[in-house]
Amino acid sequence: MLNSFWKHIIYPPKSISEAKLSETFGGKWVVVTGATSGIGEALTLKLIAAKSNVLLIARNEEQLQLLCRKAHENGCQARYKAIDLRQRQELDAWCETLRTKLPAVSFLFCNAGKSIKRSITSSLERMHDFDRTMDLNYRSMVALSLALMPALRNASGKIIYTSSVSSRYPFVPGWSAYHASKCAANAWCRTARHEHKKLGVKVKIAYMPLVHTPMADVNEAYKNLPAYSAHEAACILLKLAMSDKFRYKPWWAL
Repeated sequence: MLNSFWKHIIYPPKSISEAKLSETFGGKWVVVTGATSGIGEALTLKLIAAKSNVLLIARNEEQLQLLCRKAHENGCQARYKAIDLRQRQELDAWCETLRTKLPAVSFLFCNAGKSIKRSITSSLERMHDFDRTMDLNYRSMVALSLALMPALRNASGKIIYTSSVSSRYPFVPGWSAYHASKCAANAWCRTARHEHKKLGVKVKIAYMPLVHTPMADVNEAYKNLPAYSAHEAACILLKLAMSDKFRYKPWWAL
């Protein structure tokens, strides 16, 4: 009972009008990274229901194909790319072809992410942890944003980055790789916000609180804590994309 009370206060329920979703996203091209799990999957299903045309990016090709079939069955155009965004050479090569794949993109949801908790002293021989986290949480977002810039300009599009509210607080031990990558992405988005405005492209950041997803729930300490569902987190991202606001943050994130 107490857990339910605090969830309602700290994580007030989130929902969104299906009519507004269809009005905003219907018939428009939307790109989603991390599309096959957690927040990304919930977001993709809502976009398909709204009759968006989707380009889905993730590692799980079987799940990507399933989502594309659902999109086609609902009358949407759908494409996918099965790729590990941490692989720089593969991503850079694909970005070269991506520049000409879509003439106009209305929304780019950069949702793919990696969470890692490991102390610095436990990482003395694990530089790859920092590289992989930075490549996924920061570099892939920048690479895709640059590759899709012509298409975003043609549609007066929006880039929405899924960040973490923890990046706005004093840092705690164990999260150096994660926080460094999120803060780098936040800084890029805050800078791009001003530069891209002149081009007609808007950039937004969602400082997301805890969300129960397969990625987050690997950490045993999080499993029983109040949190948003992936469905509610998707509503937050969609509302942010529809609004004139630059950022979303929980009401308690002072």
